[in-house]
Amino acid sequence: MRAAARLRAAALALPLACAAACSTGGPPHAAGGGAGGEPAAGPWRPAPGTDWQWQLSGPLDLGVDVPVYDIDAFEASAADVAALHDRGVRVICYVNAGAWEDFRPDRDAFPAGLLGEGNGWEGERWLDIRQRDALRPLLAARFDLCRDKGFDAVEPDLLDGWLNETGFPLTAGDQLAYNRMVADLAHERGLSVGLKNDLPQIPELVGDFDFAVNEECAEFGECAALTPFIDAGKAVFHVEYALEPEEFCAETTGLGLSSMAKRLDLDAWRAPC
Repeated sequence: MRAAARLRAAALALPLACAAACSTGGPPHAAGGGAGGEPAAGPWRPAPGTDWQWQLSGPLDLGVDVPVYDIDAFEASAADVAALHDRGVRVICYVNAGAWEDFRPDRDAFPAGLLGEGNGWEGERWLDIRQRDALRPLLAARFDLCRDKGFDAVEPDLLDGWLNETGFPLTAGDQLAYNRMVADLAHERGLSVGLKNDLPQIPELVGDFDFAVNEECAEFGECAALTPFIDAGKAVFHVEYALEPEEFCAETTGLGLSSMAKRLDLDAWRAPC
């Protein structure tokens, strides 16, 4: 589900050049205040350095004093989102877009032919992202859930299957096409969307996404690859699991990242930079 499950492609060169300026496509989402960025004619785009909280397990703590929350699409309620909006917080909807999960209520909607190898997390299997026509309505239904609960944005997880042993011969082109479909589905629903990891394709995708979410770039010496988002005026929401804040904060905040230490289960605990 998260970075610890990924196989690192150590030999893969990470392009560091900044890509084209960001696009403005898609209508703004009406819910929520202006936290983390000024209102604009396009999707909400949080500014570099915006503080955030990311919680996917445990009793949801709605009291963290930050302008942006990232919480689970299925576990969070519309009332949770509304409570955060009431104090001006923008809310990101966590959705697994790259793997099937046997614990989700829509698990039976995924045909067996879409399911590949396990990804290292119990109950999860990689999806065959080449089958975009089959996956599009399944993701659309999940994004509809995010929209209907009032979320402002989507964090689609596991957008880097092509770098992993999925059981499918995925190519860079397959991943680009899939990730752009994901971004379009979010924007069609008035939701902003973040690029999760997939560092090698940032120069090609920075214009399609409104912010980035990254795990462990400091531990693996990859943080400079995220600077195209910063250069485009878009936040990079970043966490480290194995490092202490004093081991990475100077580097990552110097680059403009919104960094904190978290436990791997992503409960309420956080140690922000």
